[in-house]
Amino acid sequence: MSAGGAFGGNRGLRPVPPEKGIFPLDHLHECDTEKKEYLNCLKTCGHKSEKCRQFSKKYLQCRMEKNLMAKQDLSELGFRKPSEMEASVGNEL
Repeated sequence: MSAGGAFGGNRGLRPVPPEKGIFPLDHLHECDTEKKEYLNCLKTCGHKSEKCRQFSKKYLQCRMEKNLMAKQDLSELGFRKPSEMEASVGNEL
């Protein structure tokens, strides 16, 4: 038998939120325009997120500016600087 509670949970242990993925919801709709642009792009591009990167970057920047997520360098979120992107394209050829 397991020592966990119902549904496998551990009783008495305090849950620790994940480092990423938890952030306040945009209750005041401060970044709705950016969100809608991104979602519209996904719909028109057949849900291929790589074609909508500029919109997701804009949305994340809005969330950081409005303190809806921790401020972080965009390169840590998978967005490279234009000079780095040019260098990687040159290396692929």
